[in-house]
Amino acid sequence: MAGGRLCLVVDDSVVVRRLARRILEAQGFAVHEAGNGEAALAACRATLPDCVLLDWNMPVMNGLDFLKALRGEFGARPPVVFCTTETEMTFVKQAIAQGAQEFIMKPFDEAILVGKFAQAGLL
Repeated sequence: MAGGRLCLVVDDSVVVRRLARRILEAQGFAVHEAGNGEAALAACRATLPDCVLLDWNMPVMNGLDFLKALRGEFGARPPVVFCTTETEMTFVKQAIAQGAQEFIMKPFDEAILVGKFAQAGLL
């Protein structure tokens, strides 16, 4: 297992989760995964991660609803980086208003993900 910091990667795409895991583990994170917001909330209740990489559009519970629930239960922690195909500024504003630290557009690569995590103070 990778280093002591834990990142929860929340995305309904297994491919995206695998890519994010590879990048984040190379940065020293341990990685947990969830396929939707409901599973992610359960994972946070079991072990609160140091940060969350969060998709917007998912079945069961979407990313924004998860973020609202997370902030309602745990306050300002952990930091959240949204990662989505949504490009409208209204989505970015909603995410930041609900407490997200950064916003990444899909598709992303290692440089983009590492850069946003650094901007959010997570690296």
